[in-house]
Amino acid sequence: MKVSVVYARPDCQIVREVELAEGATIAVALRRSGLLEEFPAIDPAVTPVGIYGRVVTANTVLQPGDRLEIYRPLNTEPKTARHLRSRKR
Repeated sequence: MKVSVVYARPDCQIVREVELAEGATIAVALRRSGLLEEFPAIDPAVTPVGIYGRVVTANTVLQPGDRLEIYRPLNTEPKTARHLRSRKR
């Protein structure tokens, strides 16, 4: 089965198509994508991941066509960011 593994940084977005066996988990897809080696800041033990915007755990079984998203930590809490933007106006 094929799944997409996505990681977005402020300067670029990386999308990798990965071929996996049926019943493969997120942990397997992360390793097979090569993104863990390419971006050492991604720590699978603490970095949240999701499928189509829904946060899931590393042992979640993937389905064909899933989009696995690797999330970055927030620089600013959303409520604080909105407050700062409104003060600029």
